[in-house]
Amino acid sequence: MTETKRSSQLEASPAAPHEGPIIYPALTGDEPSWFALYVQVNHEKEVSRRLEQKSIEAFLPLMESWSRRQDRRKKIHTPLFPGYVFVHAVLDNYTNMHILKTPGALNILRNSEGALPIPNYQIENLQTMLGSRETLDLHPYLKDGDWVRVLRGPLRGCVGLLMRQNPRKGRLVVSIDLIQKSVSVELNVEDVEPISPPAEGIVRL
Repeated sequence: MTETKRSSQLEASPAAPHEGPIIYPALTGDEPSWFALYVQVNHEKEVSRRLEQKSIEAFLPLMESWSRRQDRRKKIHTPLFPGYVFVHAVLDNYTNMHILKTPGALNILRNSEGALPIPNYQIENLQTMLGSRETLDLHPYLKDGDWVRVLRGPLRGCVGLLMRQNPRKGRLVVSIDLIQKSVSVELNVEDVEPISPPAEGIVRL
C-alpha cells in the first residue's frame, strides 16, 4: 500500500469515541457560540478549510485587494484580520481538542474562566457587511460613540457606532471587541436610527 493511500485511509477513519465526562466552558455552557481561534499567519484559509472538513462551522472574513506583483496586477482575497479564524460550536472539551489539533491552529482566546464567546451581533455585522459588496475599510479600534442600527439598504440590520462626516454622510464602525479590531463602511445618515448599546457585554482577556 502506498503512503498516499495509507494517509487517505487514516484521514477518512471515524473519530475515536468520547471517553470520560463532557465538560462545557463556564461562560457559554452547552450553547453554541462564536469564538476567536488564533492561527498561524498566512495559514488562515487552510485552517478554515480543514475545520469545515471536520464539520466545524468556521468563518474567515476576507477582503478584496490588488496583488502587489510588479509583473501583473490581479484581485486577491486576503484575511480581514490576519491570524484569526472564527468558529461556531458548542465548545466542550472534546470539540476544543478537535479544533486545536487542526494544523495551523494555535489557541482559542480565553481568560481565567475559560474560552471567551463573541457576541452574535458582532459576527452577524461582519457577515452582512461582507455580503453587501460595499467598500469595507479597516478602522482603528473604536468602542465608544453613538450607537445606531441600519434601517434600510444592503447593510440593514447592522449595529455599530456612527462617525459623522457631514450632515448627510457618515461611517458605520463595527468591531470584534475580543480582538480589538474594527472595520467601517460609508452610508447615509438618514438610513440609521439611534439605539442603546447592545445588551451583550464585552468580556475582557
